[in-house]
Amino acid sequence: MNNKSIVLSVAVFGLILLSVAAWLFVRPMFMRAAIPTEKTLAVLRPHSPIIGPKDAPVTIVGFFDPACAACRKIYPVVRDIMAEHGDTVRLAIRYVAFEGKGSVEAIRVLEVARKQGVYQPVLETLLRDQNRWAKDRAPNPELIIHLATEAGLDPEAARTQKLDPIIAATINQDRADAEVLGVTQTLTFFVNGRHLSSFGEAELRALVNEEVASSRM
Repeated sequence: MNNKSIVLSVAVFGLILLSVAAWLFVRPMFMRAAIPTEKTLAVLRPHSPIIGPKDAPVTIVGFFDPACAACRKIYPVVRDIMAEHGDTVRLAIRYVAFEGKGSVEAIRVLEVARKQGVYQPVLETLLRDQNRWAKDRAPNPELIIHLATEAGLDPEAARTQKLDPIIAATINQDRADAEVLGVTQTLTFFVNGRHLSSFGEAELRALVNEEVASSRM
């Protein structure tokens, strides 16, 4: 084998090595950028209400029923977690009306509040006074509107707006996604797509801390 052949062989072998190294480097990127599965898409939809910075790298997704006592109790914990991490964490709310017609009515009012730009104050008012409007699973629709009005809702506009078919579509989509994900109770959390399989404040804080740390690497 002459010198030219040796040089050419070495060059070809070098290109092969470079190609393999490049593939090993970019392969994880391809894996992360894989086409989302049905379950991945079901965790968070573009229509979901967001509380916190829109571009936060860590998203807590909560499947939530406004008439659920556990949801009322855990909400301040979620707010505390968000405050602790500043602009790094946001909350996305998905609806599941496990408690019946009262939950559906409250969800409709919440979605109207979002249209009117008073979502968070109405949400926090309905949670604070949940024992009044959702007492004994006998909801009082007029009381829901009354409480929401105290939080800034325009009640006259709300009576028409809550019949918007988009709201019904949102409720139906969230219900369908809950079924796909196997959500059977509230409050069910996902953090950046990771399911919090063992529910509790400590577990939620730990999972959020992991994702916050990963977002800073």
